[in-house]
Amino acid sequence: MQKCLAAQWLIARHCLFRKSRVLTLAVVVALLGAGCTGKISSNHQSIGDRVSVSNTNNLSTLKIGVLPTQSQVEQERMIKPLDEYLEKALKRRVDFQVAKDYKEVVDWLVEEKVDMAYVGAVSYFEALERGAEVEPLIAPIDKYTGRPWYRAAIIVEANSSIKKLQDLKGKRIAFVSKSSTSGYLMPIAAFKKLKINPEQDFAQVIYPGSHAKSEAALENGLVDAVATNIPSYMKRQKIGKLTSANSRVLWESAPVPHSPMLVSKKLSPELIQDLKWAFLNIPDGIEDIVGTEVGGYTLVGDADYAPIKQLRVELNLNFEAAK
Repeated sequence: MQKCLAAQWLIARHCLFRKSRVLTLAVVVALLGAGCTGKISSNHQSIGDRVSVSNTNNLSTLKIGVLPTQSQVEQERMIKPLDEYLEKALKRRVDFQVAKDYKEVVDWLVEEKVDMAYVGAVSYFEALERGAEVEPLIAPIDKYTGRPWYRAAIIVEANSSIKKLQDLKGKRIAFVSKSSTSGYLMPIAAFKKLKINPEQDFAQVIYPGSHAKSEAALENGLVDAVATNIPSYMKRQKIGKLTSANSRVLWESAPVPHSPMLVSKKLSPELIQDLKWAFLNIPDGIEDIVGTEVGGYTLVGDADYAPIKQLRVELNLNFEAAK
């Protein structure tokens, strides 16, 4: 396990088609040998030309589930322009549904109540373990890294006496959810490597259910540290909450593959292809609705998330253990 946790994640080339030009970007792939799977032809059709001719009238509503990463008001604000864009691009109604927690969005996938879902990598594997017939379609390109990965982080108050991870023993900590990749899996892996037992070594552990709520727990003095990720932390800074004056990054993880948009394998190949073109040609200024500031999207596949799958196996964090 230590070898796996200490190894560096490799970078491979991956193609992103955006606004009728080809950009070559780096994407995180597994140290276990996973390759980049997303490919699309270099046909420079506009999105209006690309969408299937049959997608005109009387088509079923496309239902999309979303993790609760922000406040309800903020997430609804972020969803609106994307909703309008997709309805125009796909020529059908699109219905976004924000889950109350990580488990609910996985439930929707398993029960086939949604056709697609924005989830974290851990939630993807939980859905598979529970029998959901889904596959990754696209993932955001992080605006700050220029790549389809981000970093998990642990944040503490700026004047905290906590200087290293070992100093967290006996302290209060907030994890987002046991189904969160950056808000649980990655920091747990770091703690295990240092022989820190989350079940015994912390004074208190809470699971607020979203990155925004977890970060608010630190702001309100309810915990001494919070497990989150760098994009969410930077978004919090932009709204004047966890600023560089009152907080700091204690720890950052190795690169983590960005959260995938999952699609049902039961969707028609034509609709899946239309969705690829819609996201790869998305206009500037439309925010990613789970909080990442994006510089576009790229195609992804199961192999791109092999490092997360392997890490869950090594830490014995399958679905039954994580409930």
